[in-house]
Amino acid sequence: MSAVLTAPGAAASTSRGAPFRVMPGFKLSLGFTMFYLTLIVLIPLSAVFLKTFTLTWEAFWAAVTSPRVVASYKLTFGASLIGATFNAVFGGIVAWVLVRYQFPGKRIIDALVDLPFALPTAVAGITLTALYSANGWFGRFLEGTLGLKVAFTPIGVVIALTFIGLPFVVRTVQPVLEDAERELEEAAASLGANSWQTFTRVIFPTILPSLMTGFALAFARATGEYGSVIFIAGNMPMVSEITPLFIITKLEQYDYAGATAIAVVMLVVSFAMLLTINLLQAWARGKSGK
Repeated sequence: MSAVLTAPGAAASTSRGAPFRVMPGFKLSLGFTMFYLTLIVLIPLSAVFLKTFTLTWEAFWAAVTSPRVVASYKLTFGASLIGATFNAVFGGIVAWVLVRYQFPGKRIIDALVDLPFALPTAVAGITLTALYSANGWFGRFLEGTLGLKVAFTPIGVVIALTFIGLPFVVRTVQPVLEDAERELEEAAASLGANSWQTFTRVIFPTILPSLMTGFALAFARATGEYGSVIFIAGNMPMVSEITPLFIITKLEQYDYAGATAIAVVMLVVSFAMLLTINLLQAWARGKSGK
């Protein structure tokens, strides 16, 4: 006769095969979770779609496909994708350095990574504009020596979105690197693998899912960024006008349906890209598991 071990305060599995749960109150916690998500996420998103449905299809299509709006889509999603890609590369390098090396000032650099989290976005935008304008420390050199204008151009938008997205990648990859088993690297080296082979075949597959998660978070954060971009972008129509600014403009004109229509397009495109990235994450986890 087999004995059944149960945790204190927990019920054993029933004869019908009910799952064993250590923590009590599953139904109550699940109900609270669904209520909270509905209140915070589902109701606001539903309101956006319901307001958009007050438009006819012709009015909706005209609102979301005007030349200025399409230009803002290209800038917003394009700059967000470029910024998230930069962060995936250099954020991974920063996380590697912080985990694998000891050097003077490491704690200061580690704290500076979180600066975009703590810094108000408007302050970040003003600071970046002051640095990269024609009279700024960096802008004077770039424009005077290289002939590269950064402020009030799409390049400035990319820099701002890269700045605010860096912590997402670093803080996502860093704990995975800290928990990585060094024995696997030592085993690869003992079998004759060089440093590059060890990284590509042992380390990189381990951090790839977390790296893609950081990329997705940085991309999602960048698509909705407003405060740090409007100052350095210059907001010139068809050139450096981002979609969130266009939504604000619609709201100021009391065109709520037009604003929600543009927001729905951004929501659908962002969701599609995030879903694709999550599927790639699942594939990467399954491959590394195998």
